[in-house]
Amino acid sequence: MMLRGEASTTTRWVAIALCALVGTSAAILVALGNPGHMGLCGACFLRDVAGALKLHQGPAILRPEVAGLALGALLWRLMSRQHVGRTGGHALVRFLLCAAMAVGALVFLGCPFRLLQRLGGGDPSAWLALPGLVLGVRAAMALERRGWSIGKTSEAPLAQGLLAPLALAAPSGLFLLGGVLAGPGPGDGGAPAHAPWLAALALALGAGAILSATGFCAISAVRCAFGGARWMLIAAVAVVAAYGGVALAGGVSSLGAAVQPIAHGDWLWNTLALALVGACGALAGGCPVRQIVMAGEGNGDAFVGCCGLLVGGALAHTLGLASAPATAAAAGGPTDAGRWAIALLLAAVFAYGVAALPRANAAAPVSGR
Repeated sequence: MMLRGEASTTTRWVAIALCALVGTSAAILVALGNPGHMGLCGACFLRDVAGALKLHQGPAILRPEVAGLALGALLWRLMSRQHVGRTGGHALVRFLLCAAMAVGALVFLGCPFRLLQRLGGGDPSAWLALPGLVLGVRAAMALERRGWSIGKTSEAPLAQGLLAPLALAAPSGLFLLGGVLAGPGPGDGGAPAHAPWLAALALALGAGAILSATGFCAISAVRCAFGGARWMLIAAVAVVAAYGGVALAGGVSSLGAAVQPIAHGDWLWNTLALALVGACGALAGGCPVRQIVMAGEGNGDAFVGCCGLLVGGALAHTLGLASAPATAAAAGGPTDAGRWAIALLLAAVFAYGVAALPRANAAAPVSGR
């Protein structure tokens, strides 16, 4: 992958330019009708798919971007003659970590990839809460240095590898039939806000291929802040800058806006929610968008993570954990249940992380780089 391993400097700069193109695509999707600063969001879109499947009573729409990201990644792997199919990690742990990550994302109102879009779009609440994501990732890295591991995957047969991307794309067939899923169908307008489905699918296909080719992950970009090569971090800055520039040019930026789109200004719980997202994403091996892309590449464990995100998103609405966005008439913000969920999940994730450390290292001091 272009941002990982031993790629040349030229290749890495090409990858950064390609990541900027993904940021551009996200801004175009917002201009075409997606919610503000939500051109691509793994947690929110899987939550919406759960609603379309009638698993909760919250936002319900089949987001073609999910299938597009997965199929774009699959097509890239096939075209570049890379093996499709991996499995063998700690699937149950990944499922639960991703479910917790979905809850954190829906209290903050966005996954780390949407955070990049909110940063570029001029959302001050996102900038103020950004340290939470950094601290969550850093805390997870401390556990990793003491021996924590989500497990290693190994190659699986192609037939098994194809199951994950095909499963993520399968609801699109029901969507095209019409009248089966909840929410708007092909060609329908109305809420939830959405770009035309063919445009959404096409742009997401390209984004999925790029994200697979480059190996970009918002969580991995944060990791780079603590040592090693900074290419992934530079790519994240490119996504923010490209999204911000295109959003401003397209009239969908929120610079200077009193009310930010699908956001709230509760600094403390935004920060704690992102800390949970950062910790879970680091321990589970990637942010929600990265989980979708890896599932598209045939990673069965990442598909389990996507299922965890979908179930966690459904539970966040069923149990009243998701925050309310601010409006001109109301400040919005987290619910009491959402606050309790963040506090308890943070405690549970790190308690499990410590308990799951290799016995010989469990009492070892945490060392920094």
